[in-house]
Amino acid sequence: MSAQDRIPLTRPTIDDATIAGVVEVLRSGWITSGPKVKEFEAQLSQYCGGRPVRAFNSGTCTMEIALRIAGIGPGHEVITTPLSWVSTSNVILQVGARPVFVDIDPTTRNIDLSRIEAAITPATRAIIPVDLAGLPVDRDALYLIAKKHQLRVIEDAAQSFGSNWHDKPIGTTGDFVSFSFHANKNITTIEGGCLVMNTEPESRLAEQYRLQGVMRSGYDGMEVDVPGGKFNLTDVAARVGLGQLPHLDEFTEKRRALAQQYFKLLSSHQELGLQLPVADFKHSNWHMFQIVLPESRLKINRAQIMASLDSAGIGSGVHYPPIHLFALYRRSGWKEGDMPHAEYVGRNILTLPLYPTMTTMDVERVVNALVTILQANIRSD
Repeated sequence: MSAQDRIPLTRPTIDDATIAGVVEVLRSGWITSGPKVKEFEAQLSQYCGGRPVRAFNSGTCTMEIALRIAGIGPGHEVITTPLSWVSTSNVILQVGARPVFVDIDPTTRNIDLSRIEAAITPATRAIIPVDLAGLPVDRDALYLIAKKHQLRVIEDAAQSFGSNWHDKPIGTTGDFVSFSFHANKNITTIEGGCLVMNTEPESRLAEQYRLQGVMRSGYDGMEVDVPGGKFNLTDVAARVGLGQLPHLDEFTEKRRALAQQYFKLLSSHQELGLQLPVADFKHSNWHMFQIVLPESRLKINRAQIMASLDSAGIGSGVHYPPIHLFALYRRSGWKEGDMPHAEYVGRNILTLPLYPTMTTMDVERVVNALVTILQANIRSD
């Protein structure tokens, strides 16, 4: 099967004007952080209702920097979800704090907000919720808890750029908001991300943490009073982002239409026992379309299903194994049974292809292949 016939898990959409713009940047002689980064930040700030925004080379360092700005470090605890990319909790370790996992709601697959207060201790300083697959965590309930217990919130909105909460785009409200522009996200800078903040002092501190803690003054003045890193975005990457932003609404509408097609086709196969995502076409940007397989009814495992899809020229993915069962976190005492909902979903979740240049016929091909595989491997007893 040729690469043209294959349906990958995801594929970025970068137009010719953006490619030409990148060439212009390369020819300009200014290819690291410069005028394009500033322009990108200005447009991101406009999208986020005028809030301070700084661009970075990943959507991971943004969360670490938010934790540092909030003064979180050794002796502190941060509550988060076990069902996410491992960076969500790794950044907590990076600042010397302790991640405290709270199980997910099995329907939304986001952190179960009703369980958070039971996990709060005198050492708790913040919550990092995750908008899995672009479905926003209930912001009203989240911030009621945070306000009641005087906790900072670092929204891991890596997957929800373009999502909204009650018609307000994610990023326009709340505390810290971290977006990712990785190649698989709804808009991309190839690698990159940004942090939305509350005040200009927070923004200035973020700039220090972004580049070795450096503060410059005049022609030759330099001071360093915090230990920063090397997290700056390049102008090349920023130019890609500038080309992506105008297409955000278009990309989101295409994703929603494809998700609707998945629901239409899969809902006629209820006998398979698949758990579909929440059919939220108001708030979610449909970053991913994820099903949960019927574990007890299958004669084959998830990896074998993925291999069969691959043989049919269809990509798939797993997002995500539960974080608390990785060796790094087991060493802190986490074990099987601690997060039963996240563990079940983590064993059985399967991400199906979804990207703007996909067609409804592509979705039909994915569903037909999946249904054929499952029908041949469902237990009769």
